[in-house]
Amino acid sequence: LDYKSLYPSIIRTFRVDPYARIAAGFAADEDRIPGYDGASFHKHDHILPQIIENLWAARDEAKRQGNTALSQAIKIIMNSFYGVLGTAGCRLHDSRLTSSITRRGHDIIIQSVKLIETAGYEVIYGDTDSVFVSLQGPHDNQSAAEIGRRLVDTINRYWRDRLQQEHGIESCLEMEFETHFRQFFMPTTRGTEHGSKKRYAGLIDNGEGERKIIYKGLETVRTDWTELARQFQQNLYRLIFDGEEYADYLRQTVADLYAGRLDQQLVYRKRLHKKLAEYQKNIPPHAQAAIKAEAEFRQKGQPSRYRKRSWVEYVITVAGAQTLECQTAKLDYDHIVDRKLTPIADTIL
Repeated sequence: LDYKSLYPSIIRTFRVDPYARIAAGFAADEDRIPGYDGASFHKHDHILPQIIENLWAARDEAKRQGNTALSQAIKIIMNSFYGVLGTAGCRLHDSRLTSSITRRGHDIIIQSVKLIETAGYEVIYGDTDSVFVSLQGPHDNQSAAEIGRRLVDTINRYWRDRLQQEHGIESCLEMEFETHFRQFFMPTTRGTEHGSKKRYAGLIDNGEGERKIIYKGLETVRTDWTELARQFQQNLYRLIFDGEEYADYLRQTVADLYAGRLDQQLVYRKRLHKKLAEYQKNIPPHAQAAIKAEAEFRQKGQPSRYRKRSWVEYVITVAGAQTLECQTAKLDYDHIVDRKLTPIADTIL
């Protein structure tokens, strides 16, 4: 279950706004909405909530027209208001504004969890704007959706009634039923029983033969991991989610690796975020590879190729990281098994 644009909706609902904060100092008690850290906001005199409301309507229209790019652009703009208010370089920066958004969001999630648990369901994870609810048993998509919509209706109705009673304001908070995962896996933080933040994989099955696994924060969605690591994780998780045997797949992958049949899938690609001369301590592998390559270019009288913002394609060899065009040593297969494949397998096995 996911709150639709939670931070912008908090700004709209609770009038979190630089001008409204100042105006609240001259307002009667009934015209103030309490914030956090001593802030309060004028119920009627404000600027930012109206801007958010206009953007919100524009985004809904973009969605209706199927304009995904425009919808996403407007979403980023709406979310940026919170970000800029929390930036010291912004002339309107005030920590009371951002705390009145983030702490309100935290309290909203906590209250949502209580409402879901009161309805008899277990919340296994809560994020900035979403909660993951265990149905504690297998459900088809239709029954899961019915439960999801019922919980969403309960939560949205709660906020409508409470905010009207307490502050006389209309709630713009809107929780939505987003996804039913038929299988769900969240790795634990190393050495604990707690799930690691924003890292999970879930299987979606539409019941008509279309199945896909959604990954969040795991190796398969990272751009700086090899193609082998991504494929290995996707194949392994699919086998486990489907209840199939996976040991032979592990053995075959390792055998293919050492036989050199997977060499084309062992390339890393990462961008340099600094000038090479600025990498002094704890130099990452892609920078090490670029520094070695530049030394070789100079020796051969060739022009420089790696500077700030350049992409580096490299491999890990027995002599360390080397760029593709300057690779001279053999690939380090032990490194791939020990540092890449084993952690991926251990996480779920």
